[in-house]
Amino acid sequence: MSEEIKIDSELALAEFVRDIRKQWYETKYLKVKVTEGRTRTLTENNCVHLFCEMLADVLNASGLDMREVIREDVNIPWDMPSVKKHLWKPIQKAVIDKAKTSEADRGEYSKVYEILAHHMAAKLGVTVPEWPSKESQQKQSAA
Repeated sequence: MSEEIKIDSELALAEFVRDIRKQWYETKYLKVKVTEGRTRTLTENNCVHLFCEMLADVLNASGLDMREVIREDVNIPWDMPSVKKHLWKPIQKAVIDKAKTSEADRGEYSKVYEILAHHMAAKLGVTVPEWPSKESQQKQSAA
C-alpha cells in the first residue's frame, strides 16, 4: 500500500501517528518518505509558464533569437519551453538549488524571476512588464 498523507494540523499528526503505529504492528515493516514545506501552487506554476512565454515574445520581438542570447551558431526563435529550459531553469538551480520547477516551494519563484528579469533588462534591454498574476492569466486565456 502506498499513499500520500498531508499533515497540516495537530489532529492530522495525531491521526498519522495512530495509523502508522497500527500499520507497524500489523506488518512489522514500513517505508516512509517525509517531505517538508509546501511545493509551488498551480497558480505559481502557471505564472512561470506565462512569464516564460511573455519573455519569449519580447525576446523575439526585439530580434534577440537564441543565437543572440545563448548560442551563436543557430538562429532559433524563442518559445515558452526554450525560455524555461535555457534561461529559467539554470537560474533556478543556481538560486534555489532545485533543478525542476515542480520542486520549488511556495514563494521561491519570485527570487528566480527577480534575477532573470534584472539580467534580461541589464544585459539585453528586454523587459516583461511584470510577474504574471491571476488577472493576467485570465486576460491571456480570454484573448
